[in-house]
Parts: sequence; structure tokens; C-alpha cells
Amino acid sequence: MRRWHSESGRPVTFPRLPAVLAGRLLRAVPLLLCISFLSFAVIQLSPGDPAEVAIRVNGMRPTPELLAETRARLGLDRPFLERYLHWLGQALRGDLGVSHTDGKAVTGELAAALPPTLLLAGTAACIVLLCSVPAAMLSACRAGKLPDLLLRGLILLGTSVPAYWAGLLLIWLFAVHWDLLPLGGLDRPSALILPAVTLALPYIAAYTRLLRAAILQTLEQDFVLHARACGRSERAILRHVLRNSLRSSLTALGMSLPRLVAGTFVVECIFAWPGLGRLCITAIFNRDLPVIQAYVLLMAAFFLFCGRLMELCAALADPRLRHGERA
Repeated sequence: MRRWHSESGRPVTFPRLPAVLAGRLLRAVPLLLCISFLSFAVIQLSPGDPAEVAIRVNGMRPTPELLAETRARLGLDRPFLERYLHWLGQALRGDLGVSHTDGKAVTGELAAALPPTLLLAGTAACIVLLCSVPAAMLSACRAGKLPDLLLRGLILLGTSVPAYWAGLLLIWLFAVHWDLLPLGGLDRPSALILPAVTLALPYIAAYTRLLRAAILQTLEQDFVLHARACGRSERAILRHVLRNSLRSSLTALGMSLPRLVAGTFVVECIFAWPGLGRLCITAIFNRDLPVIQAYVLLMAAFFLFCGRLMELCAALADPRLRHGERA
């Protein structure tokens, strides 16, 4: 236990960070179960017959006998609650079922598609940080002047352009017109540039604006005036301002990673990227219910984990947040 003192002088006791993190992770388990049940219900109630789609995808004609046999093989003839409990029991053991279209294990397909998606999202996150932090610092330090106005105009443009349109423009310019980069795929390292930039563009605009507002707010704090009065250099002051601004927007910046992972499906379809998003889109068109359900569960778990991880980082930055109280 650690003790902090409130304004009245009375000690405020906080539990240690691992216990708080473990408690929050345990509280996320019921939420994950609710998400799995709701997503399973919505997917099962969606129109269309998965058995018929699975038959047609494999090039066969759906006769009544074949439909009945396929439904029995896929377990679609059993009651809804029985199917959900059976799926949940398998998922708790790490078995997410088999694909309705090709009979492959869903866990293996997700494991094969996850690394390319994480590579794409991680590269896009690095591009966001490398571009948004200097742009926000320049815009905040030159507030109201020409560089600030130009950057704010670019931010507005980047926020307004959809990802699919930006991707098509980048393909036309760099792959077709100038022939500098490949169109897509994962056959060479340079194929990562265009999809990563396309994925990062709207986030660069959003987080440049977020950091600019945080930096301007931090520049008005008393410690900045005190540091200037003490003769500290502007570089040292800006370093402390940036550190405090990043701390205040840490949660929003950290949650960009799961949003990047979940938002890759458009970019992956445009650039033929073999990741989770393209796998999910293919499963939606084929009515492949186990793959869709596994994707929803994986994204929900990823969002919850990243949210708890950002709470951990915020608690490390400010110990008063470790128990949700103020010292």
C-alpha cells in the first residue's frame, strides 16, 4: 500500500498497482461474455442461410438433402442457446471452431492473418507519432501565424478525406503514375508504405489537433511562467510542456492502436493486404459465422486489453489515478 496526503492533511491510501490492474481485468470478463453473447445473437439472426452459402462457395448445388446434411454437420439445426454454450465452451479451451466454407480451423486462420495486420497497424502508429508530435509542437508554438494556419488547413483536409479515397489517390500517384511503389500485397517491404500511410492519414490529422490543444493548454500553466522567470531555456520548457501534454492525452493516443487494428479492413481490401480485416470481409460475404464471431471476440478483447493498459500507463504517470480517487 502507498499513502498520499490530501489537502486536509489526512493520508489517502492506495492499493498497489498490480492488484488494481488484476481487479480491472477481472471486471472486464463479464463484459467480454456479454459482448460474445450479443454478437453471437446478432450474427445468428442475420438474414441468409450459412449452409446454402457454404454449399455454393464450394461449387455445389444446394439440394434439400444436401442442405439438411450441411446444417447438421455445421450444428445449425440445434437450438440457439445450445449452439452458443457449445461455442463458448470450445472458445474457453482455445478452439474457435472451423470455417463453414473451407473447413479450416478458425484459430489457425486468425493466427495467420494477425501478424500482417499488427505490422500494418504498428507501422501506421509509428507514422502517426512521428508526424503528429512535431506538427503539433510547431502549430502550438506558432499559434495564429502562417505555419499554424497552413497546418490547420492540412489537418482539416486530412480529416475530411476518406481512407479509401486517399488510398486510391496514393495508388494512382505513386504506383501508377510514377511507378515508385508496388500496388499491394506482402511480397516486398516497400509494399507496406502505401497502406500504412493511407491508414495513418486521418489519425495524423486527429492527433495533431488533439496534441496542439493540449500543448496550448499546458503553455498557460503556472509552472511554465515560473520556469521562464527562473531563466530556463525554451527548449527545456518545451520538453516539459510536451511531456505534460502527452500525459494528458495518453489514453486517447493509446487507444489509437486498437482503432487502427479494427479499421484496417478498408485499407486491406484496397491494397490486397492478407490481414484480419480482409479475412473478416471475406467471411461476411461468405456468411462464415465462426470466422465473424471469432473476429468480433478478438477485437473486443483487444479493445478491453488496450483500455486497461492505458489505465496502467496513466496510473504510472499519476499515482493518484491508481484507485480512481484524487489525493
